[in-house]
Amino acid sequence: MNKFLLVSFYFLIFHSIFLCFSQTISPDDLRCEYQLNPLGIDIEKPHFSWILRSEQRNQMQTAYELIISDNYNDIHKKKGNIWTTGKVPSSENIHVEYKGTPLKPFSRYFWRVKVYDKKGKSSMWSNPAWFETAALKDSDWKAAWISDGKKRPLNEKDFYKDNPAPTFRKVFDGNKKIKYARLYIAGLGYYKAIINGDRVGNNVLDPGWTAYDKQVLYSTYDITNHIRQGKNVISITLGNGWYNPLPLRMWGKWNLREQLTIGDPCTTGLIQITYTDGSKDIIPTDHTWQVIPSPILRNNIYLGEHYDARLEQETINNPETVLENPRYAVKVPGPQGKLTAQLQPPIRVIQVVKPLSIREIQSGIYIVDMGQNFAGVARIHVKGKAGTKIRLRYGEDIHKDGSLNIMTTVAGQIKQGNGGLGAPSVAWQEDSYILKGGHIESWSPDFTFHGFRYVEVTGWPGKLNMNDIEGLCLSADVEEAGKFSCSNPMFNKLMENIRWTFRSNLFSVQSDCPAREKFGYGGDMFCTTNAFSFNYDMSNFYRKIIQDHVNDQRPSGAITETNPYMGIADFGTAPDDGSGPISFQIGFPFLIKHLYDFYGDKRIVSNYYNAFKKQAEYLIGCSKNNLMTVDISDHESLDEKPYKLTASAWYYYHIQLIAEFAQLLDKPSDAQKYTSLAKEIKQAIIDQMFDKSTGVFDNGTQSAQIFGLWFSLVEGEDKNAAFERLLETIKSRDGHLSTGIFATKMMFDVFRALDRNDVAYRIANKRDFPGWGYMIENGATTLWETWAYSDNTYSQNHPMFGSISEWFYRSILGINPASPGFEKIVIKPQPVEDLIFAKGYYKSIRGVIASSWDIIGNTFHLQVEIPVNCTAEIWIPSTNGTLTESGKPIEQIKDMLITGHQNNYTIVSVGSGKYTFRSFL
Repeated sequence: MNKFLLVSFYFLIFHSIFLCFSQTISPDDLRCEYQLNPLGIDIEKPHFSWILRSEQRNQMQTAYELIISDNYNDIHKKKGNIWTTGKVPSSENIHVEYKGTPLKPFSRYFWRVKVYDKKGKSSMWSNPAWFETAALKDSDWKAAWISDGKKRPLNEKDFYKDNPAPTFRKVFDGNKKIKYARLYIAGLGYYKAIINGDRVGNNVLDPGWTAYDKQVLYSTYDITNHIRQGKNVISITLGNGWYNPLPLRMWGKWNLREQLTIGDPCTTGLIQITYTDGSKDIIPTDHTWQVIPSPILRNNIYLGEHYDARLEQETINNPETVLENPRYAVKVPGPQGKLTAQLQPPIRVIQVVKPLSIREIQSGIYIVDMGQNFAGVARIHVKGKAGTKIRLRYGEDIHKDGSLNIMTTVAGQIKQGNGGLGAPSVAWQEDSYILKGGHIESWSPDFTFHGFRYVEVTGWPGKLNMNDIEGLCLSADVEEAGKFSCSNPMFNKLMENIRWTFRSNLFSVQSDCPAREKFGYGGDMFCTTNAFSFNYDMSNFYRKIIQDHVNDQRPSGAITETNPYMGIADFGTAPDDGSGPISFQIGFPFLIKHLYDFYGDKRIVSNYYNAFKKQAEYLIGCSKNNLMTVDISDHESLDEKPYKLTASAWYYYHIQLIAEFAQLLDKPSDAQKYTSLAKEIKQAIIDQMFDKSTGVFDNGTQSAQIFGLWFSLVEGEDKNAAFERLLETIKSRDGHLSTGIFATKMMFDVFRALDRNDVAYRIANKRDFPGWGYMIENGATTLWETWAYSDNTYSQNHPMFGSISEWFYRSILGINPASPGFEKIVIKPQPVEDLIFAKGYYKSIRGVIASSWDIIGNTFHLQVEIPVNCTAEIWIPSTNGTLTESGKPIEQIKDMLITGHQNNYTIVSVGSGKYTFRSFL
């Protein structure tokens, strides 16, 4: 009997190994709503996606089978009691919509998938994945909003006085053996939760910033390991964040307390404990929670945080501690916005930066150089006498004498006492810490963040050493999606600077800068959306940003300049209606298009179509004779701006997009209406702003010519003439650009489309003003807001000109989508000048797309990887059409077809797999 069992055991093992190696295709990287094993989603019909693996070329999925169960053992037995699709003939491996029985709130579900290859052969079942629901309906959230009940200051001056952040405390029992436990929490402006003395999770500055009257985000935490059988205690400390800002008058006029949805710090949440016997306990926020003042005396998103460690009450995190005469929380209405699960990646510490140098510039005044501009806070490790006060001030630059220059990071340009009553005359970034004494104390702020490279430290006990201070880099914890490097060292340094800039500006909004403003501008997003997504997985981040636009959409249909909206409305489409410049309103529909193009998410187009249509109709109402005249135009251009052209071109693009979306969603009446209107707008622009005899658009600047070309306003000889005029303007500037943020992004697209990467390369490779090389030559470690160096006004950490990163991926590596979600791909590297190699990849929603090439003598080598279930058109530079792949002539390789020759390229059609091509230049 024992021998029989042993033989059976080995048979099963070898059978499994045989199946593993014999399968031609396998599903992997299972995701629900773009996430691996998401904890706490509130979507009733979530989407499922997976990546396919195969060692074979030209593999495709022809069908799939997906099962979902609420029982872990059943899913291992390949049983799905919640949903079983059966075999579905389909090649789709992204955005498979749930169609099973209604999901329950606060429940975990397990799922697996198997697929069928191009010959109909089945894979093995995938490893199990899971997702967990949170509150699916408003009625599922059985917790109150609570506050500390303190009265708000009566005048503006009092807002700047000490006002300790409140801590809420609750002792509760876990009476039985615990199976698992969850914390669902929203805390405004920000929160920090501690259970039994241990911090919950590693999110910081949570939840993400929204228009709180429309939407409030909550997070879900697995707290199973925090809870013990018996007594437990939770404490929640609240920061002000964007919900309780100071009455700072940004630029001397916009008071955030008058522009944002505001209120006193408040929280709502619930702990749910599930026991091994199946019973549950729920501990909600209510009036029974105790309130204690915290050691955080002041905290503000701009001015910083001030902490007095002498006021710490560590015993409050001991469940046995009994407070004398405690105060209790007060139930409050809360901000009224819909509670929504936070799917956007949370903000976390993504890197720790050690100082490059420390210099004592005066007695007791130290300048710490972190060697890198970034967004975050400083963390100190200090030992000294109780009551010693350490002061930290932050800046991006230093003066010639080595002292701190705070001027490029001053909040809202408040420099001359124009910030309102009680505001500092200069609104710099500053944190302070008062020691409790006795041992080494480690501290970093909880409820603020700064943009800086340098820290000025005063009040330090003794000598400040390199191990005493470090920088905590904060950013939304987005997954890395791409990499790029090449033989040009300046480009590699530029790419490094771009990535630092991008990560410095992901704080639940894609901000313009992490110090002076911190706002999400729609125009900036148009410029850099593609660039961000080639570097990072921005799927859920941008879904949130799209909703931000809708949350603040004006009743007229207008989209605001910033989202969330904070009052800025310069160059609005119509006066005094809160509308943003039309070039910034484009951020809303462009993000919708982007999520469809990059991630194949048609659901986004459908969900937001009506909001976009409302915006389009608003713009139609603002137009006159099919033209627009008001716009901020090509922001930060060095030339006179072509306002009328850019305004009308953006109007044309809005109408083009709504027509495209209507066609996609099978709305023929809308599609016909908007397509016809787009043609009329285009003709009006040509009639009014194009000189056919000279090829000049509007004022003939680089920006004007690029706008005309990017929007394809003219074709044929007119297009050639317009492009020649563009080349003339570049030549007149000694090969430099003069464009602002929009035309700079568009310029590289135009050069790529016209196979003129030689011009793009020369512009990108300039080391003098204006250009990216000029920034690097002047010591920049992040991108500047302007082409010129500024030590007094403009930010030195601004993503707008990071659009060139898209050029690295799409022109130099040649990775381009040819259909939504990269199902079809074009690989068209454009080697140029002295560039002798480039390598990189982009991890699309369907898998890794890689392109690496080098030139040795006159031989061009190209290595390409195409994901399973995708096809690609490979454009291989070749002067004579002689090609080999893995050492064999192309003509001898099965399933590989030469489809054409064009502009010294040979075009080859391939399926999935890895390829090595060789050609001659």
